[in-house]
Amino acid sequence: MRRLLTCLLFAVTAIPALCLAQAGTPPAPAKSSYFDNTGRDDVLSGGQKTIVIDTPKGKFKVWTKRVGNNPTIKVLLLHGGPGATHEYFEAFDSYFPGAGIEYYYYDQLGSGFSDKPTDPSLWDIPRFVDEVEQVRQALHLDKDNFFVLGHSWGGVLAIEYALKYPQHLKGVIISNMMDSIPAYNAYANKVLMPAMDQKTLAEVKKLEAEKKTSDPRYMELLMPMHYEQHVLRMPAAQWPEPVERSFAHLNEQVYVMMQGPSELGASGKLLHWDRSKDLKNITVPTLVIGAKYDTMDPAYMEAMAKKLPNGRFLLCPKGAHMAMYDDQATYFTGLIGFLKDVDAGKPMK
Repeated sequence: MRRLLTCLLFAVTAIPALCLAQAGTPPAPAKSSYFDNTGRDDVLSGGQKTIVIDTPKGKFKVWTKRVGNNPTIKVLLLHGGPGATHEYFEAFDSYFPGAGIEYYYYDQLGSGFSDKPTDPSLWDIPRFVDEVEQVRQALHLDKDNFFVLGHSWGGVLAIEYALKYPQHLKGVIISNMMDSIPAYNAYANKVLMPAMDQKTLAEVKKLEAEKKTSDPRYMELLMPMHYEQHVLRMPAAQWPEPVERSFAHLNEQVYVMMQGPSELGASGKLLHWDRSKDLKNITVPTLVIGAKYDTMDPAYMEAMAKKLPNGRFLLCPKGAHMAMYDDQATYFTGLIGFLKDVDAGKPMK
């Protein structure tokens, strides 16, 4: 997030420039507009902006940070969890600046650098959607430039936002999230879990039944059989630091209330969430990103893209749930291509 690419500027004096021009050599390029902060209200803080949001329980502050400048492509990143942080999106620093894409890190209420109230009534989908709309307004994003990228739980939020506020969007990216929690749970029960070592799975299930998911043994079992296979396909000791940092900062209250305590499926308030019949109503250009080894069914996600009037599907054949890391080249090539195509008015199909 803070590792911006630097732009090398070659200063020339007026006389040498005139001589070069007369010799037929092009003059030195002007300063890149990507780093132009003219008129921005976040220059003093390096792009960071604290936004005060209204909720049924009062006012709270949420944290955002802008990177770059592009008048026609601005991407708001919605992290997963619920209750994770913007930090695992830091891989975007390696790709978006070079492509000239303006993007915004954002910690949802209860996460990261944002306020962390404990009132459980705040943790529901409609309030989160309203929060995103308030953030959009504060960042001055609109239909001529505003893309929302939601990963995992952020994908739920992106779908819900697109259904309620399509008039403000230029495009949507649903990354590694199915449009139905019942369908996601069915995939986990019918496909993922039967392929696991059944003795180990039984011990995991026993710990869950005994409400011992905080027991170190729980993660000790899950890491090799689940996380390293379906979340991020690298040995845990090699996981990128931004991922480890984001997971370490997870807000357990928000996560358990919304997602539930089990790592092998969703429960909590999200248990019955299903927008499979409504996806066709999202008419703005939409990219659905799936991965072969994901916790989310890639075939199902491909079918999601076909239901969308202006949908496109990107498969990461080497990736899992964190495909922006374990199939990084595929992920960002497809994502940046989508953003550029939408901006150029090219068809999605």
